[in-house]
Amino acid sequence: MKIKRILKWSAGAILLALLLFLFIAYWRSTNDCNIPLQGEIMKAIKVCEYGIGAAHIADTIKPVPNDDRVLIKVHAASLNSLDIFMTRDTWITRAVLGLRKPRYTWRGRDLAGVVEAVGKNVTQFKPGDEVFGICNGSLADYAVARERALVIKPPNVSFEDAATLALAGQTALQGLRHGKIQAGQKVLVNGATGGVGTFGVQLAKALGAEVTAVCSTGNVDLVRSIGADRVIDYAKDDFTKSGERYDIIFDNVGNHSMSERRRVLTPNGICVLVGFGGTSTTGSAAIGRILTTTIAPLLSSFTRQKFVQYVTKLSNEDLVFLGDLLQSGKLRSVIEKTYKLADAPEAFRRFDQGHMRGKLVIKMD
Repeated sequence: MKIKRILKWSAGAILLALLLFLFIAYWRSTNDCNIPLQGEIMKAIKVCEYGIGAAHIADTIKPVPNDDRVLIKVHAASLNSLDIFMTRDTWITRAVLGLRKPRYTWRGRDLAGVVEAVGKNVTQFKPGDEVFGICNGSLADYAVARERALVIKPPNVSFEDAATLALAGQTALQGLRHGKIQAGQKVLVNGATGGVGTFGVQLAKALGAEVTAVCSTGNVDLVRSIGADRVIDYAKDDFTKSGERYDIIFDNVGNHSMSERRRVLTPNGICVLVGFGGTSTTGSAAIGRILTTTIAPLLSSFTRQKFVQYVTKLSNEDLVFLGDLLQSGKLRSVIEKTYKLADAPEAFRRFDQGHMRGKLVIKMD
């Protein structure tokens, strides 16, 4: 009887704690959308409610850099999957970002622009420098970034091209490194036409691999144009049922089981699991992807074939490396369309539809 009473009290305590957590999370679901504006005003994309249609251009306060930050006049920025995931109205976004309203209203990570001002501890940049990199809230006239999150933009690279590079380029580069890529290996890129996919194809080729790209019928020519040695149209052929074997599968989509992917890996092959499985992934599917990517590396410890998952890390050296490749012509930005800042809500809707050809860029000028 005592055990039953303890279990009952424990269950009650857990339920009470959960309800308290939800209550606190509910009342903390506030944001800065209704705060009176005091100071210099600029335009920015904000998301005050959940839903792709909630992304809108608004007046907001121009940021001021603190001691170790850099204020940038943004010339161009680009959208990433993270911007869309944070904006959608799903149970997972409400659970993480606020039950009633999103606590974080700014959007945008990648940017390219000109340094406007620097904090007193900044030593690498000065006003007038052309830079690119990562920050929070890049879809705005001005943005503030950490010094180590920026590098000098190569002089013959446009702001639009540079703005596509930081997050998607680093994700592709670091993923291939996790796959331990070597010259002469066979690499398959599943989902080869989005931002990460187009950079993945080109970087694998630049690093000396033989590249097979998987894409839709309408994108076959595009993928060939960026260097793929072989293209598989997934509407006609299933790469997991072919006789080919690959040293690395760079998987942006996650539309095949572990056993199917193992079937086409070499005995010592590595499958790199990228992100949550594509732009159209639902909250439940994202949780399933997380579980898969948690279990897969554990199971792969019993076999020579490996499944690896990773989190993209900001690397100043990687940004410089990618910028140099872009300048030399060994890498190019694939841009489906460039929008003005006032038209950025349309870019959110387009991104949410999925099946993009490269990146969507927002130009501030």
